[in-house]
Amino acid sequence: MWFAAIFILFLLLILYVLLIPIIVSVDTEQNHYEIRLQGMAKASIEEHEEELLRIKLKIFLFTFYFYPLKSLGKDKKRKKAKKSTAKSKRKFGIRKIIAMLQSFKVKKMLIDIDTGDNVLNAKLYPFFGFVNYYLGTFNINFEGRNQLILQMHNRPINIITSFINK
Repeated sequence: MWFAAIFILFLLLILYVLLIPIIVSVDTEQNHYEIRLQGMAKASIEEHEEELLRIKLKIFLFTFYFYPLKSLGKDKKRKKAKKSTAKSKRKFGIRKIIAMLQSFKVKKMLIDIDTGDNVLNAKLYPFFGFVNYYLGTFNINFEGRNQLILQMHNRPINIITSFINK
């Protein structure tokens, strides 16, 4: 009896993890870059005084900080791996990466750019107007402002099926 209840709870947990939304948010104007697993975890990139950047990882109530660029300056002895002549059976090709990226759904996209060249801005204006009709919001400005706002949603089950199908 207890085994069946634990097994059902385990299956429900796996189902929840497979169906939980993954949200990727990028806002260059406010320097806000994050990936969220709705209700479970959140990873964001932040500026730091001493280091160039740090990654803030929140899992439930716990907060962890990682400094990915800290280990770049240190010399480490690296062992050279032997090259195998046989090809790997697993291929992680460009097709699988493209299929995974296509599984994301873009919920919000705003691109507002200024190239710094007024003539080039004027040439890009009709193109951005055409693309603006079919895709997100694309703007050309003449004020020196560059901005990208992007919000994408996905689910882990969609990512797994994109790897299996391609």
